[in-house]
Amino acid sequence: MLIVRRTYSLPEQFTMVAAVAAVASAVYPAVTARTGGQGVPCPLRSLTGVPCPFCGFTTAAVALTRGQWADAASVSPLACLVAAVAVGTSPVLAARACGLAPPPRPASARTRRRVAVAASATVAASWVFQLHRHGLLWPASSGRPGRG
Repeated sequence: MLIVRRTYSLPEQFTMVAAVAAVASAVYPAVTARTGGQGVPCPLRSLTGVPCPFCGFTTAAVALTRGQWADAASVSPLACLVAAVAVGTSPVLAARACGLAPPPRPASARTRRRVAVAASATVAASWVFQLHRHGLLWPASSGRPGRG
C-alpha cells in the first residue's frame, strides 16, 4: 500500500503548532487548578535563575486565549507575535486543506537562511526583553540603561 504524505509549508506547520498551543492554553488553567495552581517551571530559570527567551510564554498564551492582549504583551511579546503570525497564516492552511490553493513550493536555500536569521534575531530580542523584565539587564522600573 502506497501512502502519499502531504507536504506542509513552514507557515502551515507554524499554524498547526500554534493551534495545538492555543488548545493547550485554553485547557491549562483547568489542569493547574487541580494541581494546586502550580504550573510547569522553566528548567533554565529553576537551575540558574536566568529566564529563557520563552519565559512567560505559557502565561501569555493563557492570557491570549482569554482575549487579554495587553497582559500577554507585557509578559511575552513573542507569544503575541506567534499568535498574530498564526492568525495571519491560517487562511493559507485552510485554503490548501480545501484544495483552493496550490501545494507549497520548496523554499530556496537563501530564503531558508533568511528565515533562520529572522527567527534567531526574534528569539534573541525576546531574551533581551525577558532579561530586562526580570531586572537582570538594567532595573525594570527605569526602563532605560544608566538611569536609576
